[in-house]
Amino acid sequence: MNRRLIAAIVAVSALLTVSCSSPNESLAEQYENGSEEGYISGDGSTVEIPASERDAPVSYEAVLDTGEQVSSSDFDGSVYVVNFWYSSCPPCRLEAPDLAELSVQFADVPFLGVNVSDTAETARTFATAWGVPYASVVDAKTAGVQLAFAGSVPPNAVPTTLVVDRNGKVAARISGLIRDPSILEAMIDSVVAEGQ
Repeated sequence: MNRRLIAAIVAVSALLTVSCSSPNESLAEQYENGSEEGYISGDGSTVEIPASERDAPVSYEAVLDTGEQVSSSDFDGSVYVVNFWYSSCPPCRLEAPDLAELSVQFADVPFLGVNVSDTAETARTFATAWGVPYASVVDAKTAGVQLAFAGSVPPNAVPTTLVVDRNGKVAARISGLIRDPSILEAMIDSVVAEGQ
């Protein structure tokens, strides 16, 4: 492996290690005060990126928890939503029903999960338990999809939800728990409306 790829993998691993605790509380502080939540979540902040300021299209190939292949090219010409998650992350469990509902509401907007920690079996069990109708990339071993998105808008907290435009560029981000599904709904509507 070349040094840049190793450095990128180390950087993503470091982000995930500190990615999913209370925004103002480090893992060491959690241990010290006895809460031991074991995750660092984003603060729920949102970013919408004007079309003229978006980074290059994101490109990746991966394997879903169903065993099927998925590629960024599968979404060419479509607006789609990407959610970075893992099963033992409390905010991920909280927002799962909202994401499931939105994925049904926006039937023409594909949703893709990116599981950053679990096995395919654990990801499928989670999806069944929470009624999540879309598949997830199993990205724990390779971090390939995480690395692909890190170049444009780093998913610096789990969960992170991205809206990707028809050109494969990240158009919007929610870092942390989706506190109100209407926020993601408005982001999707806005990106879908582009160029119409």
